[in-house]
Amino acid sequence: MSSSPRIETLGQLKAAIARGEIRRRPVRDEVRQNLSERLRRKDTLFPGIIGYDDTVIPQLVNAVLARHHFILLGLRGQAKTRILRALTTLLDTWLPVIPESEINDDPIAPLSAFGQNRVKAEGDQMPIRWLPRESRYVEKLATPDVTIADMIGDIDPIKAAKGGLQLGSELSMHFGLLPRANRGIFAINELPDLAGKIQVGLFNILQEGDVQIKGYPVRLPLDVLIAFTANPEDYTARGKIITPLKDRIGAEIRTHYMNSRADALTITGQEAWVSRGPAIEVPQYVREVVEEIAFQARTERKIDKRSGVSQRLPISVLETVISNAERRALANGESPVVPRVTDVYAALPSMTGKFELEYEGELKGADQVGRDLVRASVSNVFDAYFADADAKAIIEWFDLGGSLSLSDTTDAATLVKDASAVQGLVDLATSRAGIDRQASVPAIAAAIDFLLEGLYSQKKISRSEVRGYHGAEPVRRPQPPQPPRAVLTPDDDDENDGGGGRGRKKKYYN
Repeated sequence: MSSSPRIETLGQLKAAIARGEIRRRPVRDEVRQNLSERLRRKDTLFPGIIGYDDTVIPQLVNAVLARHHFILLGLRGQAKTRILRALTTLLDTWLPVIPESEINDDPIAPLSAFGQNRVKAEGDQMPIRWLPRESRYVEKLATPDVTIADMIGDIDPIKAAKGGLQLGSELSMHFGLLPRANRGIFAINELPDLAGKIQVGLFNILQEGDVQIKGYPVRLPLDVLIAFTANPEDYTARGKIITPLKDRIGAEIRTHYMNSRADALTITGQEAWVSRGPAIEVPQYVREVVEEIAFQARTERKIDKRSGVSQRLPISVLETVISNAERRALANGESPVVPRVTDVYAALPSMTGKFELEYEGELKGADQVGRDLVRASVSNVFDAYFADADAKAIIEWFDLGGSLSLSDTTDAATLVKDASAVQGLVDLATSRAGIDRQASVPAIAAAIDFLLEGLYSQKKISRSEVRGYHGAEPVRRPQPPQPPRAVLTPDDDDENDGGGGRGRKKKYYN
């Protein structure tokens, strides 16, 4: 129902319904009709959900139009919870309910004994409470300790004693989360973690649309849209969801990680805490390197692909990269704050906890795997900026014995001054980074750092803690195995010496 909260009594509500100003409809019809109107107007269906326009969103729309309960299957960090919470935008702005009703009773047709008694006692003069759409969404994270009382409800002896009620009276019932979501959306995150006996308790609501409490003859035909989330591995391989429950879920929708770096950059830009003040400038190539780390990690054989690499990885890494740049700027009194590619290595603590390692990765160590990911990411992004650049003179300068001792703590002025000793380095870095020589010193320093790190990532120059950037180490090629040499040695026992004891025998040495 969509209306203004100016309607204050049950009588006024009945009159508005009779005039056609307010529509009474089940919640799944409400969501379906509001979605249909958006589709006709060609409005954005779910603002903030990026990269799913041609994959997940069409499946979700089909499920809503079919009035199905559904489940979102996907690895961590694939916006499953965000999608569920975005469903509230398909609800009406306001919903009339009976005041103090625990299950959002419809004033026209209340379900609970409390609501029925109140309507009978007060009639058309009963006041109306208007519930905003955000309050019609109930979410529960499934954990092994969740009970039937938490989900469905139970007898409340204290309520019965205070009201002088029989334990079997409906007025003595304590309603769980599911009845409290009546006339709204109920979401269960990580469904496989819900105990099997609790999953059985969901059968009736999914198929018959009602729940029963504690075996007493109390039947509540709830009006609710139920949505679930789960990890595909838990949902299919481990058998943690009982088959009859799976059979009752109307649609199974698969989510995925972003297919393009552009979509991933948009998400990270939307979610990361970057706008900390006007004096922070994050170069585009730094953002791309951070984003590429997640793409590299999702294909890295040392990382468990079944666990996934969340989109939270680039978000956390970018925030830490900016923080490291802030720390350097504060220590050196620089402005603006411009993150560098080398700051990404300082973000390893924000990275290594975001993926699970395979056996080979465990042997190498999370920290080294993270460094390898950063180096591969820099190399990929570097190609996009410097693919046809002529850096031979710069590489030769290092090969002839030149070195630059720079780090992520080096102030921008010192970095630019030292780099100016390498002919063509500053000009090439700034031109390919899209800035001119009149840009701020920290921006120029970041461009130089990107060029040097790119050359290092592609093994055209080397870098060490002691010497900084220097000439590439010569590649030591393995020598092919040599055939054994035959050497003649005296042998008194050689049977071919004619008995003279002076024969010679071949011995082979490698």
